[in-house]
Amino acid sequence: MLGNWFKTGLLMAAIVALFGTIGALLGGGKGMLLALILGAGVNFWAYWFSDTMVLRLYRAQEVDGQTAPQLYWTVKELAQSAGLPMPRVYLIDEPQPNAFATGRNPEHAAVAATTGILQLLSARELRGVLAHELTHVKNRDTLTSTITASIAGAISTLAQFGMFFGGGRSEEDNRNPILALLVLILAPIAAMLIQLAISRAREFEADRGGAGISGDPRALADALAKIERYARGLPLETAEAHPATAQMMIINPLSGGGLSGLFATHPPTEERIRRLLAMAR
Repeated sequence: MLGNWFKTGLLMAAIVALFGTIGALLGGGKGMLLALILGAGVNFWAYWFSDTMVLRLYRAQEVDGQTAPQLYWTVKELAQSAGLPMPRVYLIDEPQPNAFATGRNPEHAAVAATTGILQLLSARELRGVLAHELTHVKNRDTLTSTITASIAGAISTLAQFGMFFGGGRSEEDNRNPILALLVLILAPIAAMLIQLAISRAREFEADRGGAGISGDPRALADALAKIERYARGLPLETAEAHPATAQMMIINPLSGGGLSGLFATHPPTEERIRRLLAMAR
């Protein structure tokens, strides 16, 4: 838990520093000051509201025991087993089978699943997936992942906004336009690399913890194999449009086309399955 708090703090500090650097390169001293203020504001907003933003991006609808009984009551049973407060439960109307958890802490957590995953998985396999997501909540991974998703998008916006700074024509304006162009290109990549650095190992830990909560490692292994197979042929348009959110999902939802293939944030599914089957044995 302390490790996740440290990583989140380090991420926020890195974001402010990156904002300041971009602002200085594109707008000199005034640009740096404006970018630092913007970076601090983005951090504050991301901590309190990034989970709401992600759920809105995916047009997730909150459900209860009457509107989505299987999903809701499975989450409730597993949350009790894990010693967690009951999270809010959301359903996303998408055919691609996938799921994620979000929220700044276990008391303000949410679990979201697509309609596709409910149709694809057996009840036993669904328990494994939801236990995996609740492990992210328990380990407080959701704070880091949700903040990263929103901030990565904000950095991309800042890089594009940097074109504004290029309009100055003062005598002391000695900025290199080529350097400015490089910043516009590299800033979103830097955000994705920060995301990449914090994402892979936690999936193995969430698999292990989810198998412990559900008591059925093989069910989660079977679910991962199914999701991987079906997700490849079913695009998730929101994830393609906002690739920074892909690292939140239980399986990488991106098609891999273009630059998105360079930023796969999940470890190989085959390795995850191998470790789960070893636990089952």
